[in-house]
Amino acid sequence: MSKFPNDPKPWKTLSSKYLFNRPWLTMRQDHVVLPTGGEVEEFYVWEYPAWVNVVAITKANEVVLIRQYRYAIGEVYYEIPAGVHDKPEESLLEAAKRELLEETGFGGGTWQPWMELCANPAIQTNITHTFLATDVEPVQAQTLEATEEISVHLLPVNALKKLILDREIIQALHTAPLLKYLLTRED
Repeated sequence: MSKFPNDPKPWKTLSSKYLFNRPWLTMRQDHVVLPTGGEVEEFYVWEYPAWVNVVAITKANEVVLIRQYRYAIGEVYYEIPAGVHDKPEESLLEAAKRELLEETGFGGGTWQPWMELCANPAIQTNITHTFLATDVEPVQAQTLEATEEISVHLLPVNALKKLILDREIIQALHTAPLLKYLLTRED
């Protein structure tokens, strides 16, 4: 959708073929023509389902954060609860509530859509849908998947700025919604 008359025009897809097609990872190769007439015979696109994130704040004004080992970078950092919207019968909100409950045991509260982001819109198809959940509380024990080892941490909201500046939260799709929260909250 163009907002300005001089916005770049869309590319035309001449052909597509799937190189890899799995539930969590799908890659296709497109042959495209640019508006200038140039061609890119091998443009690679990663298809992912939508992702969901939750900025969860307790009644005591604490943020619910998790820590888990991330294999690709070989490190553990703070993150917000998050997951994949991989159940067609679930709405995005239901998926976010499920992820928060499974990963942290927290639920309830008041929920609202918070932010939509894309990790890399040049080559990835999915959107991350972040929700803000306020006044959440513990309602059950964690129900982790066999591949998950997640610790839950309740930190004062005022600690978020230092965590971000000290590189304790580095996941961009998690940092941006937290920064929006810090910038827009009323003290």
